[in-house]
Amino acid sequence: MTPPAAAHPFAPRFEHAFTISIALKPAMFLRPSATGQTRAAVYVDNGKVEGRINGIVLPMSGGDWALVRADGVLDFDARYMLELDDGTIVYMQNRGFRWGSEDAMARMARNEPVRDDEYYMRVTPRFEVAAGPHEWLNRHIFVGVAEKTPGANRIHYFQVL
Repeated sequence: MTPPAAAHPFAPRFEHAFTISIALKPAMFLRPSATGQTRAAVYVDNGKVEGRINGIVLPMSGGDWALVRADGVLDFDARYMLELDDGTIVYMQNRGFRWGSEDAMARMARNEPVRDDEYYMRVTPRFEVAAGPHEWLNRHIFVGVAEKTPGANRIHYFQVL
């Protein structure tokens, strides 16, 4: 039996920072866009932030302008605002991808439930926040592991240590 490989000395560690649950408005599509692909616009209806930071996703403060690539991959570019419990406003941009089997992607497009092992949905957020107690958001890398639920997303964000 081969012993397990030793971890790389620079392998990142991850710590759960917070989860954002977002309710979405129905998507609008431009088919085809100037690139020959499909562009979608999905606006944020509302949402909740829970974890090391707590607050809300400000309703109608932004959305996602995803590109549906020719290979079926959704290329996210989501931007919206958070309001934390202490009144701090945070600008957030998420870039990432969602892909899965044709069947899983079709069910998600119809807002039907899909098991999390049937698709890949990951994002990398960036934040802008004023100096103060939350400026750590400006100084760290995060990775989000997302769950697609009917009409919504739930994204679990992990700080890279």
